[in-house]
Amino acid sequence: MRPGLSSYRGHNHNAERKTLMAITLVANYQKRLGLPAYSSHSFQVSVESEITDLGQVQGEVARLYGLLQDAVDREIQQVGFVPNGDYGEAPHGHSGNGNGAPRHRQANGNGGNGTNGHSNSWSCSDKQRQLIERLLKENGLDWESIEQTAHDRFGAGVRMLNKLQASGLISELLEVCGGNGKGGPR
Repeated sequence: MRPGLSSYRGHNHNAERKTLMAITLVANYQKRLGLPAYSSHSFQVSVESEITDLGQVQGEVARLYGLLQDAVDREIQQVGFVPNGDYGEAPHGHSGNGNGAPRHRQANGNGGNGTNGHSNSWSCSDKQRQLIERLLKENGLDWESIEQTAHDRFGAGVRMLNKLQASGLISELLEVCGGNGKGGPR
């Protein structure tokens, strides 16, 4: 007898009827990864499976979850196109300097601002830069420790952090400082 079909005893229409029902399990697994420049990518896999015994549900769910998780984890490693920090800021070829960097991000030509050999070029927004500098000054934090934190968390120096990374660094600085960046507690 096939699942979902009824079987009859004899030809008596009033006889007891026995029905086997198939249980359909639908399993979905999705993973989303954050990427630089406020970008992300995700991958989702769905599968349906039928079982005929409620006692099989737990085992089948565990099997499907493991199968889908392995498949998604293996495939999501292929990132594909990732925009740089300037992607979408201006039409291609209209504000660049010929090497892919926009004009407003270039250093001032002398390689730095004369303080500790650090460049004037920041990859985050001006407001983020100002907040980071203010937090350093108001809380007596030293540049080297913040630079090390940026390298540990993001693999880049403070000035090289994109907007998303700078936001993460600012959140960490606010936690360390115990305030909202305006001198008061959060």
